[in-house]
Amino acid sequence: MDLKTKVSSQLKQAMKDKDTRRLSTLRLINAAIKDLEIAKRNCEEGDDAALGNDEVLGILTKMVKQRRESERAYEEGGRLELAEQEREEAEIIAEFLPKPLSDAEKEQAIKDAIADSGAGSLRDMGKVMSLLKQRHAGRLDFATVGPEVRERLAS
Repeated sequence: MDLKTKVSSQLKQAMKDKDTRRLSTLRLINAAIKDLEIAKRNCEEGDDAALGNDEVLGILTKMVKQRRESERAYEEGGRLELAEQEREEAEIIAEFLPKPLSDAEKEQAIKDAIADSGAGSLRDMGKVMSLLKQRHAGRLDFATVGPEVRERLAS
């Protein structure tokens, strides 16, 4: 089952269960998917505007990141009820993302990407990051992986 179908079925279930928080979050996901489909349709005349799993994964990853940033901002501002709401939304969205790589798997993925790309210096960091994004989209936090790759290539 593709992610778009999974979101739709979960949306229907949330309606049946009358789970308002989950329902509103799933509607936000659905709206983001539809927005990207419309944008894609407008850019690519006559092409099929259906999104693939990779594109939906990108949307979901971005949404989780936004929620985590908002949560931190609300906590710093003393708005704990809003921070909790953002945390709940991020958890619901994260249910649709693949399981993140463990630390050992992340280390191995970085080693493999460096070896496969033939990277030898910091100039090759883009190649390594590109390879990691192709292989592990949605499973790695690239904000934390970037400095690790930089450190390895610098030494």
